[in-house]
Formats: sequence, structure tokens, C-alpha cells
Amino acid sequence: MKKFLDVIGEILEKAFEECGYDTKYAKVTVSNRPDLCEYQCNGAMAAAKEYKKAPFVIAGEIVEKLKDHKAVRWMESVNPGFINMTLSGDFVAEYVDGMYQDADMGHEKAGNPKTIVIDYGGANVAKPLHIGHLRSAIIGESIKRIAKYAGHHVIGDVHLGDWGLQMGLIIEELRDRKPELPYFDESFEGEYPTEAPFTISELEQIYPAASARSKEEPEFMERAHQATLKLQSGDKACRAIWNHIMNVSKVDLKKNYDNLKVSFDLWKGESDAQPFIPDMVQDMIDRGFAHESQGALVIDVAEETDSKEIPPCIIRKSDGAALYATSDLATMIQRERDFAPDRYIYMTDKRQEMHFTQVFRAAKKTGIVKPETELTFLGFGTMNGKDGKPFKTRAGGVMRLEQLVADINDAVYGRMMENRSMTEEEVAEIVKVIGLAALKYGDLSNQASKDYIFDIERFTSFEGNTGPYILYTIVRIKSILAKYMENGGDVREASSIKTPVNQSEKELMIAISRFNEVMEQAYAEIAPHKICQYIYELSNAFNSFYHETKILSEENKDVKKGYIALLVLTKKVLEQCIDLLGFEAPERM
Repeated sequence: MKKFLDVIGEILEKAFEECGYDTKYAKVTVSNRPDLCEYQCNGAMAAAKEYKKAPFVIAGEIVEKLKDHKAVRWMESVNPGFINMTLSGDFVAEYVDGMYQDADMGHEKAGNPKTIVIDYGGANVAKPLHIGHLRSAIIGESIKRIAKYAGHHVIGDVHLGDWGLQMGLIIEELRDRKPELPYFDESFEGEYPTEAPFTISELEQIYPAASARSKEEPEFMERAHQATLKLQSGDKACRAIWNHIMNVSKVDLKKNYDNLKVSFDLWKGESDAQPFIPDMVQDMIDRGFAHESQGALVIDVAEETDSKEIPPCIIRKSDGAALYATSDLATMIQRERDFAPDRYIYMTDKRQEMHFTQVFRAAKKTGIVKPETELTFLGFGTMNGKDGKPFKTRAGGVMRLEQLVADINDAVYGRMMENRSMTEEEVAEIVKVIGLAALKYGDLSNQASKDYIFDIERFTSFEGNTGPYILYTIVRIKSILAKYMENGGDVREASSIKTPVNQSEKELMIAISRFNEVMEQAYAEIAPHKICQYIYELSNAFNSFYHETKILSEENKDVKKGYIALLVLTKKVLEQCIDLLGFEAPERM
């Protein structure tokens, strides 16, 4: 289906054309004065200069042409030449009924689907997820869902940090803790154990202990460097330990991501890119893209139009070591081989913007990706405490993600137990569902690039612009529909949306009509917060309608069926939207 604004716009375009004016002046927008009208067109102001007429005259001609149109309830020109209009209830209902009759609510998929790789998550193996990983996971998951809903082929990759010095540190700390293990016996020739020599809890203790030692003991640091080199050179024992680290870490990471309803199509890591690096670097040297600078190998990526300095992209340090840029470029080579994406979207902290500017330019310059490939970096802001500083534990440390989720759930549980209509067991069952909505909506309702205040008390409120409020609206609709069925009604007999009976019903329909427009914007701008803003406005519109309308006690059966159809569509739109945000609604609250 066409977007509702486009349908209205076509009506205005025809009027402008018939009055002898260019249709480019017929753009319609939602009124910025809803107390005066529903939609407005300011085109007469711009057309006045071209046609050398007073804008009020042009506006008057358009109004005269459309005053009897079936879409128009009333229309007027206002000095100096604004066109204000309010739509007829029949016209609005007809459009919304078209959404109701369509399985996809009129949503149109992309005509030319793209293959899109979204790189998000970015967890490090052998370390627990902490709140620094929250935004990448939540925002990336939502963007993946939005892009898929738009009709594109989307591949989400967690891109693990699973290579480098941290592995050498763990190997050497493990050697000192458990020297009897066969991995450290140079004479051992058998098969290494299939069971890991540590649990995830032990592993999470080993790395910070090793990291601390490396800062105090130069000899231990040198051992870790050597172990890292042996691992990267294919040493059998080091590779066996590394495989254990990977297997144990992935199980724990998947569990934590599952709790956030975050999933990945690929569980690749930096290690997967390593085999591509030698040939890539040599090719860049051979073709003259890479050259030595102060002992390092670099690619110049600065351009004449740059307004600020863009340093060269370093792909090999003076000591021969690869860097993140090297790994990211090699990962692109792998992704081009496997998927040939039309677009890449990277989700990381916004402080990495310069890094990705360098990588993207190097990828284009060296031909790793095609000139027309879209390379998008979406840097997110910081999650801060009420003091405006990065969110910390009470002790001042970085909070584990599972602890943050537990704190949100505890807050939801406390609120529900204050005014409960359910047993403790029932409350406990749905706390996780509501808690996840509070957490995700609290984050996603902010523009991704901006810092925001993480406020558990506000996020878990059942009133205002929060996840629980959105869920409560959906549950309220579910409850009304259930009562309708209990009283002998059949939702399937609510076959169409009827002309609105009152203003609040019409305003609900107009809110619903914006669904396709919002879906298009959310994908085009990579902006989950647009969906949050929309469902908050839609929920408000529904709740106003609910409070002003006797839905179930309506005596006119046809009118009641129209109400029920409208409720079904409202619920469907809201449920689709929260699915794109990555959470769901319970049956009761």
C-alpha cells in the first residue's frame, strides 16, 4: 500500500496540476498545529514566486478545487497562503481498513532487496558480558530485525574478540595454575582432552588475574607474548587450549544473549580473518597501496576535501604485528567471498568513528569492496548514571550485564507486587518479559548516537514513555478482546474498519495510518527510536479512545464490530513494532 501521506499528496498534486501549477508544490505534512487542522500544505508560498501570484490567491484556488472532494471534511486557506485541511472520517477509515484487510498491514517490502551484513555484539571471549556490550547488542538486534522486515537479506555477525595477547595471557596463567595438564608437557604425543580444563567461572577469574600480573611482571608478559605467537603460528597445544576457551565462552555468551533475545547468524571472530591477512597485505604492497612510514606499513586514506586530518590506516606495525584495522579489512575479504554484501553496517562505540573512516576508505581504495557498496558506521553514545557519568556499580566497577538485567527485573517485581492482582508465582513468570521491555525500550527510545541517563525507576514505570506502558496498552487490548469473546462475540466477524464514531477513534485511525511511513523511516535512517516514538504516540491515541468510548457496552452491533476490528489492528501494529525492537508482550500484567 502507498503511505497515507502519499495518498493525500496525490490528491493535492492533482489539484495543483488542474489549477496550472507544478505538482512539486503539493507536498503535504502532518500539521504542526493539531488544534487547527490535521494536515497542511505550504506549497502556495513557494509557488508564488514562480507564478508571480499572491500565495493566498494560489491557496484559495486549491481549496476551491478540493472543497467537495470525498477525502476532505473541511479545508481552508490561511494568510499569507497556508492550506489547512481535516480529512473525512470515511476517507481515513477506508485507508485503515485497507491495512486491516492486508496480512502485512499494507507494508511493502523492498523492490530490490539488498544483502546486508550487520557487525554488532563485539564481545570478547573469556570475559563476561558487561554493560558496555549492552547498546551494541540491543541496537544491532533491532536494526537487523528492521532491515529484515524491510525485505532485505540480512546477516548478523557477533564478530568476537578471540585473538591476540589476551589468549597468550590466559594460556600462561593456566600453565602456572595447572602445570600438570598435558598441554604443558612437551613430550605429550596423545590426543588432548575434549573436556575443558576450566569452567566459565574459572576462566573469568583467570583472565583478569593474568592481565594484572602482566602489568607487574615483565617476565610473565614476555611469556604471554611468546604463547600468543605460538598460538598464531599453529602450535597444537596452544590451539587446543584456545578451542576450549572458545567453546566454554560461546556457551556462556549465547546464554546471556538469549536472555536479551539477541541472536546472531554468524559466530565469527577475529581469528577467522587471520588466514586472509598475509595475502591481503602482500597484495596491497604489490599494487602500491601500502608503503612504509616510520617502520610501519600504512595506506594513505586522506582526501583533498577533508575538513580535518585523517591519518593513514596502519595495517602492520613496525614489529610486524597486525592491528584491528588489518583484521577488519581481512574480515571484509572473507565477507565478500561468502556473501558479496551490498551494504555493511557496523555498530560500536562512537569513539571508534575515526577507525572505521580509515578502514572504509582503505577498503574502497584497495578494491576490497565495490565502489557502490554502502559502508555505514553507527556509533552509539554512552549509557550514563544519574550523575551524568558512565554507569558503574556502587563499588565503582563495570557492572556485569546479567546483574543489570537482574536489577531491572527486581525493580519490575517490586512495582508489580505493590498493586498486584496476581499471585507471586504469576508475577515471577512475567517479570522477565516486562523487565526486558523496560531495558530495551529505555535504551532504544533514545537516538543511538546520543548519550543517555540509565534510570531504572523511570524505565520500569507503568506510566509515561516506557516499555511497560507500551506492554500495558497491548495487554489492555488483549483483555478487551478476551472479554468480547467470553460474552459470545467472534473476532472473526469483525470484518472491517468502520467510519469513526468520535474524534478519539478517528485520531487512533490516523495514528495507525502512519505505520508504513514509520517503518520506511526507521530503515532509511537506521533509527529504532523512530519506532519507539511512534508506538508511544499510538498507545496514547488508543488509551484516549479507550477512556472516551464504551467499547464492549456499545449496543449497535455493527459499530461494536468496527471497534473490535480497530482493536485487532492496533494490537497487530503494536506487536509488530515491539518485535522489531526485540521484545514481546505477556498475556497479563
